[in-house]
Amino acid sequence: MTDVIWLRPERAATGRPAVHDRAEITAAAIDVADRGGLDAVSMRNVAAELGTGAASLYRYVTGRDDLLDLMIDSTASECRLEPPTGEPVADLVAVAEGLHAVMMRHPWLPELVVTRPALGPGVVGVLDHVLDILADHPGDGASKLEVFALLNALVATFARNELAAPNQAERAVAYLSHVAAGGERPRITALFENPSTGDILPRDRRVAALTALLSGLLG
Repeated sequence: MTDVIWLRPERAATGRPAVHDRAEITAAAIDVADRGGLDAVSMRNVAAELGTGAASLYRYVTGRDDLLDLMIDSTASECRLEPPTGEPVADLVAVAEGLHAVMMRHPWLPELVVTRPALGPGVVGVLDHVLDILADHPGDGASKLEVFALLNALVATFARNELAAPNQAERAVAYLSHVAAGGERPRITALFENPSTGDILPRDRRVAALTALLSGLLG
């Protein structure tokens, strides 16, 4: 259990008096990632951001993995959480939109959410809010945790797609247009027969998809 950073003391019990704290180190790591991406996040670079040596950070964290966990959890605290309205699907979509806004502010975040989900105080705050929304739902605890996990994964997937290379979507559409024009795949051809399809805003598509998925999941 001591591998979980939030179950360890804030800093090592021995050594020089504390100069920084986890919040400062986390903020510095996030700044480094926002500017240079995840590859730029190293003990050395984060220490330089704080104006100190890399060795000093080991009094607070055991290595880069701790930094990544702290970064994920800290960004969760940025999510705006509105009081539940009694409409679980709409309330969960609102949470999803809040998480999406955070991920778009931090383009490195969706990848981490998918590949190494962390559970610290910030994420627990969002989880508790989701459980509050689902308080009257008949599902058991395990199913509600699955809703939370799925919500995060879906939002991260949308964000990753939106943050992809700017011309990636256009390239995909160009090829689909070619396939549609060939007429050998009528269902794909039908997609391009509705001229309004391309006019739907990404947010509207996202909200509609999340609403449909969550409605089906919650029954």
